[in-house]
Amino acid sequence: VYRLAKNEGGIIGFGSTYNLHEPGALVFVNAPFPVIEEEQLPTPPLAIGEGWCDKPFVARSVVNISGMSYGAISKPAVRALSRGAAEAGCWLDTGEGGLSPYHLEGGCDVIMQIGTAKYGVRDADGKLSAQRLKELAAHETVRAFEIKLSQGAKPGKGGVLPGGKVTAEIAAIRGIPEGQDSISPNRHRDIATADELIERIAYVRDITGKPVGIKTAIGGWQFMNALCEAVARRGMAFAPDFIAVDGGEGGSGAAPQALADHMALSIDEALPRVVDALIENGLRERVRVIAAGKLVTSARAAWALSAGADFVNTARGFMFALGCIQALRCHANTCPAGVTTHNPRLQRGLVVADKAQRVANYCRNMNKEIDMIAHACGLRQAREFRREHVRIVQGFGQSIALNMLYPYPAAPA
Repeated sequence: VYRLAKNEGGIIGFGSTYNLHEPGALVFVNAPFPVIEEEQLPTPPLAIGEGWCDKPFVARSVVNISGMSYGAISKPAVRALSRGAAEAGCWLDTGEGGLSPYHLEGGCDVIMQIGTAKYGVRDADGKLSAQRLKELAAHETVRAFEIKLSQGAKPGKGGVLPGGKVTAEIAAIRGIPEGQDSISPNRHRDIATADELIERIAYVRDITGKPVGIKTAIGGWQFMNALCEAVARRGMAFAPDFIAVDGGEGGSGAAPQALADHMALSIDEALPRVVDALIENGLRERVRVIAAGKLVTSARAAWALSAGADFVNTARGFMFALGCIQALRCHANTCPAGVTTHNPRLQRGLVVADKAQRVANYCRNMNKEIDMIAHACGLRQAREFRREHVRIVQGFGQSIALNMLYPYPAAPA
């Protein structure tokens, strides 16, 4: 990641140190006649919400910036992400902490996340405010809204921002008292069933005129079955415009270790399950799928496209691009790299102009390497990946094609 962010390329000498015999290793199926340069096509953008809302969003980049709240990360970090995202053409997810001026500063595409505490979109009683939704939707660069049910770091537990990191500015953006712990509920108080979820999706879409999706970790088949059944009862207009699937191994924020270690399926298992449920219920073309969960390398991102994702989100990769050294002090306000601290002295090491360039470099180089893998597989562009293009090494040392591990289900007649 550091090399990609510094534009130093992924060229190595004297062979690979990647262990092809380790269970879980990815092996892409190279074509005997790969695609030459004049046959290659640019990986096309994809529209989100087209035909279902007034202002659909055309997303240009396969790789995008996952939710990181202003508060959890610093002002210069958000500014660098916004500027870098604008240069690279990817979107920036606000995280649950609300929309700040620094998200808008660079002019990038923004996805506004609605967390369980409704930060940034709440009224005086902490409930979802239609007026605040309209005000946020008025920003042209706010392209979509994302209702967060859960995240990979801590499914079933709301976000926690210690009071020491709740400055006056952050408190004003979130609509909470300064200096007090910012604790989000375990779930949305007004959403307890799949039917209530799709009602809320349609409500936010009607008010904002923009695409509305959900972010969630996956524990098994039950949720997707319930969601698809609810949409079947109410109609396609109630479907989410996208689903951001967060693997249980993901999440760069502070979290209880018991949940971080043991809750939710990994993205390896969750993503095919979500895609298959959409196919079986005739929703695959209606709902875009975004994958997240330590997908910080081009090979892992290409695997996600092969499994059925339309886009890849990463927070961890972009934190590395910002200069994160994994000091494990995200929650303590003492980050030595300036990424997760509000201490001005510690923030000096994060020079916005320099780090914005590294953010852009990382995004562009990730997209470039994903295309390179596609061409080696005999594909003209990266959206042609399918499960048969990647094999997974098993415990007995041999690899199995992904379409054998997760066969494509039949679509409804």
